[in-house]
Amino acid sequence: MTDTLPGTDARTIDERLDAARAAARILATATAAQKNAALEAIARAVETSAGVVVPANDLDLANGRENGMSLGLQDRLKLDDARLRALGDAVREVIALTDPVGEIVRGSTLPNGLKLSQVRVPFGVVGAIYEARPNVTVDIAALALKSGNAVVLRGGSAAENTNRVLVGLLREALASAGLPADAVQTVDDFGRAGATALMRARGGIDVLIPRGSAGLIRTVVEESTVPVIETGAGVVHAFVDRGADLDMAVEIVVNSKVHRPSVCNALETLLVDAADAERLLPPLAAALREQGVTLHADERARAIVADAEPATADDWDTEYMSLDLSVAVVDGLDAALDHIRRHSTHHTETIVTNDLARAERFLAEVDSAAVMVNASTRFTDGGQFGFGAEVGISTQKLHARGPMGLPELTSTKWLVRGAGQVRG
Repeated sequence: MTDTLPGTDARTIDERLDAARAAARILATATAAQKNAALEAIARAVETSAGVVVPANDLDLANGRENGMSLGLQDRLKLDDARLRALGDAVREVIALTDPVGEIVRGSTLPNGLKLSQVRVPFGVVGAIYEARPNVTVDIAALALKSGNAVVLRGGSAAENTNRVLVGLLREALASAGLPADAVQTVDDFGRAGATALMRARGGIDVLIPRGSAGLIRTVVEESTVPVIETGAGVVHAFVDRGADLDMAVEIVVNSKVHRPSVCNALETLLVDAADAERLLPPLAAALREQGVTLHADERARAIVADAEPATADDWDTEYMSLDLSVAVVDGLDAALDHIRRHSTHHTETIVTNDLARAERFLAEVDSAAVMVNASTRFTDGGQFGFGAEVGISTQKLHARGPMGLPELTSTKWLVRGAGQVRG
């Protein structure tokens, strides 16, 4: 390993940001072939390095258990052979995607002969602050590199040992492919001061992306002087409409909640149409309980499913990240839409219905990054959407919304080609 790898890097944060900026200038003009060669080296390194990654991850998991880390966060933190192979596969999916840099978004020739082209260009240096998610280290680095950006990471103390090893592997892979190792940097060794420095590094960081708890995201949005792309917490809803196919409803609701409850696209609130709740809710509740889900139900739902836990006012705004689910009986689509408007974090919502008109109303009126009909909320994911991986799922409306892939890590600039024209 080089003498500037994590743990041996004596440079200040400002020096690392300067090095990242220099690396970004090289990446901006790198060919797709050069970037893909580096990504292939990263994929090989990640999938063949379980011998060094897993022991580091085991140490982080042990520290997490000792400090009372929730089971949901432990699941996000865990890396094993299978997950490392999946990370390698995700990097190769990014390799297969079209390089967005240089893509012409639009263009025209003016009456005076000036030729205009709006083209995609890298941001430059992307910062990322995230918690207990070492897969993000690889995902963000891969997408940043393919889109021509350098990346500076703050991965949090919970995954400190895992991320140290992963960043070292990424840097070595870059160097082996002839691209600057400083295209991937970390400030983890500075602790919280590293996160604060990234939030204050206007001019050094072009855009900052937080991923993690609602508290972390809120802190970054409120305290950063750097432009932020907000990735939101997921208080995700499913509305089961009257007349819905029961088998389909059970499969979608259970998958949305149980498939991986610790992630942001997992279901947190189930709404059932009062007009059909007597038919729909008992088998839904039974299927969820069979998977170990604890139901937190309102009075109308508890009148049908008596042994559910009583829901509190806080439950409707809670991202459980566990096998817990809020349940409410509502008076049709209008009431469901009203509940979602009041409690959604604008991440993902789904409706299970056989009525085309109500499905289209749901799609049109729900103001979330992903709105679905008759599909599991677990599909809101960059990999599932065909992006290879994702930087995060943006719940804001400016620049990017929903799963962010390669195009969302670019800006644009205008190229103007003339032949001596002057403005009269």
